[in-house]
Amino acid sequence: MKTINLKTRNFSVKVFVIFALMLGAMALLAFSAFDKEEQKEIASVEPKGLPVEVSNPVFEKITEWDEYTGRFEASNRVEVRARVSGYIENVSFKDGQSVTKGDVLFTIDQRPFKIALNQARASYGQAKARLTIAQDNFSRVASLRESGAVSAEEYDSRKQALAGAKASIQLAQAAVDNARLNLEFTRVKAPISGRVSRDMVNQGNLIDGGSSSSTLLTTIVATSPIHFYFQGSESDYLKYTRLAQSGERESSRSKANPVMLKLQDETDYTHEGVMDFVDNEIDRSTGTIEGRATLENKDGLIEPGMFGQARLLGSAEHEALMIPDEIIGTNQSVRYVYVLDENNQVAIKNVELGSLHTNGLRIIKNGLTPEDKVITNNIQKIRPGVVVSPTEKSIHQNEDALAFSEAQ
Repeated sequence: MKTINLKTRNFSVKVFVIFALMLGAMALLAFSAFDKEEQKEIASVEPKGLPVEVSNPVFEKITEWDEYTGRFEASNRVEVRARVSGYIENVSFKDGQSVTKGDVLFTIDQRPFKIALNQARASYGQAKARLTIAQDNFSRVASLRESGAVSAEEYDSRKQALAGAKASIQLAQAAVDNARLNLEFTRVKAPISGRVSRDMVNQGNLIDGGSSSSTLLTTIVATSPIHFYFQGSESDYLKYTRLAQSGERESSRSKANPVMLKLQDETDYTHEGVMDFVDNEIDRSTGTIEGRATLENKDGLIEPGMFGQARLLGSAEHEALMIPDEIIGTNQSVRYVYVLDENNQVAIKNVELGSLHTNGLRIIKNGLTPEDKVITNNIQKIRPGVVVSPTEKSIHQNEDALAFSEAQ
């Protein structure tokens, strides 16, 4: 009986061991399957590289333009004042109208001046009569001088009287001319063509004339062509002078260099002009020098006193790298851009900036090459060393805005 129990116990132990091994194997298989599923799930949710757009810098030949702010002024401005005094009898223009040189603007009462002219003419007649008498008297003594019938004193006296009569006739003629001129001055005419201001003295008023402090009647400005005045710094002047000395750009003192202008409500530089004046010295108080551009204004759009902005030719033609201004970062005084390396990792490059070109892109003087791939979007989300997913784009140049379009 004891032998049977021992055999039964051994059989039970073997069954238990086999069952335990089977459970362990099943658990191992289940854990392995779970681990694979978890790895798949983790792999499915693992983030990919951040999508970014990359572009090569624009590399082409350009001409740089410098920008200045200034004010338009009339090419000619005249203060109209009368050259004789009197009462204003008539005003012959409407306030603000365009006038032509020689148009009558004001008429002064002519009656006193006509009387003065008549008096001068009468005096001239008297002088002419005295000249005739003097000529006759001298002729008589001249024929008797050779025979000795007249004294030398008498001869000299009549000769001097003739000379005095001739001088009197010249004086009388000058008085006639002056009276005639004063009568002409009673019609105040436009000295230049342009736009007249309002009449500052109305009809019926008495005015002073004939001096620099005479009564101001009105003003006339010539606005076609019109001038644009602006101030350049001493460094700007030196730059242009160096360019002229090296033959890269002619001086505006010797050549009418092109100038593009725009008004306050305009976004494009649509008005074309030329440089026609550079001042002869640097202002000691401001350290600037004055320049002037001239442009046509046939439609009268531009008025004297308006502000404007000008672009002046600032360099000779040269090759330049350009990128959008908004992708340039700042670290204190250092400017940088993000670029893509060969492993699709973000790298950083410090750059030296130039001016903003007319196509809306920033000129890069140093730090980039034409082969660099600069990152143009998601700038705030990337850091050096981060792996990204790049898409090739090309930089589209535009005068008004910056845009990117897919490379064809």
